[in-house]
Amino acid sequence: MIECLTGKIINIEPETIVIDVQGVGYLVYCGNPYKFGEWMNNSITIYTYQHVREDAIRLYGFFHREDRRLFEKLLQVSGIGPKGALAIVAAEQPGRVIQAIENEDESFLVKFPGVGKKTARQIILDLKGKVAELVPALTESSELVSDVISRQMTSLPKELEEALEALRALGYVEREIKKVQPILESQELTTDEYIKLALKEMLQS
Repeated sequence: MIECLTGKIINIEPETIVIDVQGVGYLVYCGNPYKFGEWMNNSITIYTYQHVREDAIRLYGFFHREDRRLFEKLLQVSGIGPKGALAIVAAEQPGRVIQAIENEDESFLVKFPGVGKKTARQIILDLKGKVAELVPALTESSELVSDVISRQMTSLPKELEEALEALRALGYVEREIKKVQPILESQELTTDEYIKLALKEMLQS
């Protein structure tokens, strides 16, 4: 299996990108290829999954290993193929997907293309209790490092700090938390109340 590709993006199509690795162009299927636009003709590392079937061999690409791992888990679900799994991962809501699976929230899962009630139920049956490991390892990213420094320089109420940590544990990424943090900071609430308010605001965004 090809773990990753490092090279320059030389072409972007509605479903694919082409990454040039030392003169060899690899066609890679992505959930949202146009998000790679800023790397056009620039070097980038893309984590890949090689899907093999009788009539085709395809590479699927992801920004993060955690996205690929969620994709792999979804492929294990009966009724979910690469296209459906890619659509779920491409929504860039790993925390919400994991929360929906753990809470048996079928109404959230059926929002994704090709996921009906039967498939949503199958996702829950197959993956509940098995997706906690997919929480993004953001401690390795520069984004999280900068946010940790920022939090160290800003004194926040203990209850709010605990609520923010709980959101990270659920798999919400820093860009999602940043959107609601100013709203949370304007309130004086308990930890549970902060969490409930944050989830409410995220669902409405």
